[in-house]
Amino acid sequence: MDVTQTDQMHGTQATWLRAAYDVLCDQGVEAVKIMPLARSLGLTRSGFYYHFTDREALLEAMIRHWEDKNTGTLEARCDAYAETVCEAIFNLFDCWLDNDLFDSPLDLAIRNWARNDPALQTRLDAADKRRQAAMERIFLRFGYSPQEAETRALTMIFVQIGYISMRVTEPRDERLARMPPYIVVFTGQEPTPAEIDRFMARHCTPAA
Repeated sequence: MDVTQTDQMHGTQATWLRAAYDVLCDQGVEAVKIMPLARSLGLTRSGFYYHFTDREALLEAMIRHWEDKNTGTLEARCDAYAETVCEAIFNLFDCWLDNDLFDSPLDLAIRNWARNDPALQTRLDAADKRRQAAMERIFLRFGYSPQEAETRALTMIFVQIGYISMRVTEPRDERLARMPPYIVVFTGQEPTPAEIDRFMARHCTPAA
């Protein structure tokens, strides 16, 4: 049996994960169950067990995906090369505008799930500490004191968690327009026109 036939019979692991992700984000972890997932995909329970030993293995795969994508990518953006602190924070802001870098609905779903799962809460706390440390490194490498780096990093974290937990929706152009003033709030410095232009070029769709 070739790979295509196997995928038709069992689905791919990515297919099962995506279906579970959709349910997790829409309905919460309690609704992530094997048979409803199988029915939604038009597959059988055996298809699920071809890829995962049990439901816990599926949940663990989603948690690891969240850790790698959201926390791992955020750390990478914080550590990316930048000539100024403003440019470094713009690198981080890429996460808030590109779902391929940082998945806000998944972050909210994990936070809601962790409220009733002490083990996951421990992992969430560890992830938040990693994110805070990554943001602090930005300020430290540009000469801010440790105390100031901590305060500014926490301010950025609390603002973004507020966006996520309050499910703030705003037109993309409005949020983009707020990014340079946020840089001033978070760093105490004005980004240059060139820094703003480079950031906007990454996120603005060219006119037809």
